[in-house]
Amino acid sequence: MTTPVHIALLALPESTASTLYGMYDLFKSAGRDWNFLTEGQPGPELIKVTITSAIDKPFSAANGITIHPQHHINEIKNPDVICVPDIFVMPGESLENRFEAEKDFLRSAYANGTTIATACSAALLLAEAGLLDGWQATTHWGYCDVMRKNYPSVKVLGQRSLVVSGEGQRLIMAGGGTTWLDLTLLLIARFCGVEHAMGVARVNLIDWHGIGQQPFAHLAPPPKSEDAVIAACQIWIANHYQIASPVAQMVERSGLPERSFKRRFQAATGMSPLEYVHTLRLEEAKQMLEREQCSIETIANEVGYEDAGFFSRLFRRHVGLTPAAYRKRFGTMRKELSDSTTTA
Repeated sequence: MTTPVHIALLALPESTASTLYGMYDLFKSAGRDWNFLTEGQPGPELIKVTITSAIDKPFSAANGITIHPQHHINEIKNPDVICVPDIFVMPGESLENRFEAEKDFLRSAYANGTTIATACSAALLLAEAGLLDGWQATTHWGYCDVMRKNYPSVKVLGQRSLVVSGEGQRLIMAGGGTTWLDLTLLLIARFCGVEHAMGVARVNLIDWHGIGQQPFAHLAPPPKSEDAVIAACQIWIANHYQIASPVAQMVERSGLPERSFKRRFQAATGMSPLEYVHTLRLEEAKQMLEREQCSIETIANEVGYEDAGFFSRLFRRHVGLTPAAYRKRFGTMRKELSDSTTTA
C-alpha cells in the first residue's frame, strides 16, 4: 500500500476554525469518499492529516471555537506539506516579534524540502519569515497593499486567487475567502493525482475560483491622511467623483501647484489622483450593476464616463470581467439572495 501523504495543518490562536477544519475534512476525503458514494465502501485514505501547533494544549481560535492540536510542532518531522490557514490580524498590524516559533518551524521545514501552503492572510507569515523574498505571491485582496508596502521584495499578484512560487514550486498561496478550497484541491492533485482531486470536488460540489479575486475586491481607502490638505480632498472626492475633470477640481481646491498636489496625494494614498478617482467610480459601477437594470452606457455616464467603450475596457482591466459579465454573475446572486430573504 502506498504511504499516505503527510500534511500538517499549522494552527494558531489567530486561525479561523472553518478554514482549518474545512481543509482537514477535504484532505481526509481524498481517496475515501468518492468510492464510498459510488461503490458502497470507502476507499483508502490517501492523506495523513494532523493539526499541529506551537501551543501544546487546547486553545480558542479567532472565532471562539476550541482547537485541539494533535501534535506540537517539535514532534513533526519532515511532513510533505505544511498548510497554514488564515491568520486573523488587522491589515497593517505588525507581525514583527510575533509567531517566532511558527516562523522557525516553517523556515526549517522549507529548507528540508517541505511544501508550504497558505490560505488567505497567512501568506503574511511567509513574508515575515523571509520565505517570499524575490518570489511571486498572493494573499487576500484586503492585505495586498499591506504586503506590498511592508515586504517590497515580494512580487504581489493581488488579482490572482492562487499562486505557485518558490524554489521547486514549493510555496503555494491562495487568496481570500473560500479560495482555500482551490488550494486544497491543488495539493490533492499534486500529491495524490488529478482524478482524486476531481473526486473530492464532485463529492463536495466545489467550483474552481477561475475568475480570481478582482471581481470581489473593492477600494479600501487609506485612513484619513495626516496631510490635512489631501485628507480634505479625499473627503470631497468621495462625494464628487462623477464630475468632469475631478483631478483638476481637487488641485484647485487644494491651493497647491499641480505637481506638488499630485506628489503629496500619491504619498498620502499610495495612488495617483486619477487612479483614486477611477477606483471610486468603478466601485460605484459595480454596485449599480448588481442593483439596477439600466444600460451599461447609463451606468458609465452616472459614474463619470462619457465614453461607454472606454468605461467597459477600464472595468475589464481592473475587475477582470466585462460589465455585462459582472452583472450576470453578481446581479443574479444579489437577486436570488434578496428573493430568498423576502420569501423566507
